[in-house]
Amino acid sequence: MSDILIVDDERDIRELIADILKDEGFQTRVAANSDEAVAALNDAEPALMILDIWLKDSRMDGIDILKQVKRNNPDVPVIIISGHGNIEIAVAAIRQGAYDFIEKPFNIDQLMVVINRAMETSRLRHENTSLKRGDTKPAEMLGNSAAFKRLRDNLEKVAKSNGRVMLTGEPGAGKELAARFIHANSPRAKAPFVTVSCATIEPERMEEVLFGRETPERGIEPGLLEQAHGGVIYFDEVSDMPLGTQPKILRVLTEQQFSRSGGADKVRVDLRVISSTNRDLGTEIAAGRFRQELYDRLNVVPVVVPSLAERREDIQLLAEHFIDEFNRDQGLTPRVLPDETVAALQSMRWPGNIRQLRNVIERVLILAEDTGPIQPAELEPQGATPDNGEALSLGPQITALALREARELFEREYLLAQINRFGGNISRTAQFVGMERSALHRKLKSLGVVGGVRVEDEMILGK
Repeated sequence: MSDILIVDDERDIRELIADILKDEGFQTRVAANSDEAVAALNDAEPALMILDIWLKDSRMDGIDILKQVKRNNPDVPVIIISGHGNIEIAVAAIRQGAYDFIEKPFNIDQLMVVINRAMETSRLRHENTSLKRGDTKPAEMLGNSAAFKRLRDNLEKVAKSNGRVMLTGEPGAGKELAARFIHANSPRAKAPFVTVSCATIEPERMEEVLFGRETPERGIEPGLLEQAHGGVIYFDEVSDMPLGTQPKILRVLTEQQFSRSGGADKVRVDLRVISSTNRDLGTEIAAGRFRQELYDRLNVVPVVVPSLAERREDIQLLAEHFIDEFNRDQGLTPRVLPDETVAALQSMRWPGNIRQLRNVIERVLILAEDTGPIQPAELEPQGATPDNGEALSLGPQITALALREARELFEREYLLAQINRFGGNISRTAQFVGMERSALHRKLKSLGVVGGVRVEDEMILGK
């Protein structure tokens, strides 16, 4: 917020200060007692608070309100004013976290100097906090495939809004990178990005991690929701969130406020929520493991993150990017990817998707015996396997065939693998296998292969 909250039991004083601040270009709100002050704080966090130490007809005095503000809104600077000022009150206010103390009747110029200084200090504190966060991973996304371009277009659209996004896709496909891309290209780009790893947090600790806690021994320990205030909270693998925590998160989404564990005060937060899952949440809901109401709140804008199998054309670009990254960050010797190695990478199965490809490239560079081009044979021990579907072998099924039938079977499986490799792009497939596009179409039709999908599932042709 960019407004200033003025709390004073004297109407003339609070209206005078409000008028002066409005003339200086500030937005203001006013409160006459502690109840109005607390309600205003709960409604929206101000940029600054001017607080009278003595409040008639109030449940709390200025020091009590100050303590509450420092507990629940620690980044809000508070300037204490009083007509009964003395050194003891000033020291007490400063010890409780007040930014400064001004005695009534105050000099307007002096008040404006203190207000401007407090606002600047608050701004610098926010900037320093952002710089110290470990949330500054780059949101660079790479790819040229049609599937990738569709994904990027969708992410750019949702980044401009404040809507909740549900990212779905296989493990390792890049859902967190997609979430960071949304954050980096949104109006909240300079605010925090906080990840909640639902699958790795122990269920019994989930609420404490999310909401924070208050104890006499350690005071206030903010949770992840509070740390994400003003920015994005990312629920990674939200399907693993404990069932007992789900209604409390639903309440936070509805009310934008919560109480810390062990505390009674309400903490208001301004959050954009992005979630991800590799499971079918419809199945999880039917099984009673996920709440329909929470799903409805989170799934405002669904975005599917494609698997690496759907964007094989991007494998070379991604692999070369990882080689450069490992050279820059770890000092590993960069190596070239020849065409035959690129072809091998594009024909392999990648159940771990981009994460697995990255790991394979890293291991190849670490275990390299020379600095020459990466050979296909170096990939085989790395965990990726050929994506042959029904892999050919010289077993009885092949040796029982006549040469013409065996040749047709090989051609069929070979062309199907190449079409899948190039994401169904017939022109690129034809260029790679050395055929004219029209000739390839005729060959595919004769072999019963259309657009990379088998027309019939018989392995032996001619039946």
